[in-house]
Amino acid sequence: MNIINKFYHEWRDLMDNKSDQRTTNWMLMSSPIPTVIICLSYVYIVKVLGPRFMQDRKPFKLRKIIIVYNFLQVLFSLYLFLEVASVGWIGGGYSWRCQPVNHSTDADTMRMVSVCWWYYFSKFTEFFDTFFFVLRKRYDQVSTLHVIHHGIMPFSVWWGVKFMPGGHSSFFGFLNTFVHIVMYTYYMLAAMGPEMQKYLWWKKYLTMFQMIQFIGIFTHAFQLFFHNPCNYPIVLAYWIGGHGVLFLFLFANFYKQAYTKKEVKVKVDRDINENALNGGNGLYEAKQKAATAFDQNGNHAYSNGVRNRITAVAE
Repeated sequence: MNIINKFYHEWRDLMDNKSDQRTTNWMLMSSPIPTVIICLSYVYIVKVLGPRFMQDRKPFKLRKIIIVYNFLQVLFSLYLFLEVASVGWIGGGYSWRCQPVNHSTDADTMRMVSVCWWYYFSKFTEFFDTFFFVLRKRYDQVSTLHVIHHGIMPFSVWWGVKFMPGGHSSFFGFLNTFVHIVMYTYYMLAAMGPEMQKYLWWKKYLTMFQMIQFIGIFTHAFQLFFHNPCNYPIVLAYWIGGHGVLFLFLFANFYKQAYTKKEVKVKVDRDINENALNGGNGLYEAKQKAATAFDQNGNHAYSNGVRNRITAVAE
């Protein structure tokens, strides 16, 4: 019982006395528990409740809603980026080397504190990406990467807003909001229909852009391990940098699965078409190529069903 009481008092001291008092009374800032509950509810909805609800229903047609949603997300991301840039990383004199948190209440500083909270809030609006996938029965899009990325971000950002809004760790939001301007623009165009596909050749490079973002985030955070002239809390460098490394790993794995394997398939398809023109020997070679086509992860580039169909043609 004494251990529980001690933990409770230390927890209250952390939340009430060691946190940033400017955000204490802001919505969802009193405790991380509401944020945790919302994040866990999100995971339950998109992985269990949503698919169960849609089980006997036809996919919803949400094209117009999705276009409007993505347009609003572009505007929201643009607002956040311009704010954090103007009062911090571009127009606010922030040091790219090491930037402490300003604990004053002057107008520009409070703008930075406010935009940090709105960035935290934006992580909840991004849940609708997944809700739309579920309502459209696009369960293939509700991947582990997608759910982890969306599910932990509100909780991760909460700690920064609660204890150190602004300063060095806001570089994460600075880069992320810029990437989201580009990303939601792509999603908006993609939702407009097949006629837009010829303008969306850069999907692959969008994923690369996201990975470059994470390299920038953990590089910027981890530099404090070697030199920390502003005495920024090193625990936040671990926290932010660790997220950058985690998401880089997850997105790199997605890139390999989505694009490397696809490129192998396209190459085999081309070889099959070329060899088919040469008659039986060419078809036999096509069969062999399809049977031995692997991606960089060691997985077959073709499913058994596709290989069997090629085999049937070749024989």
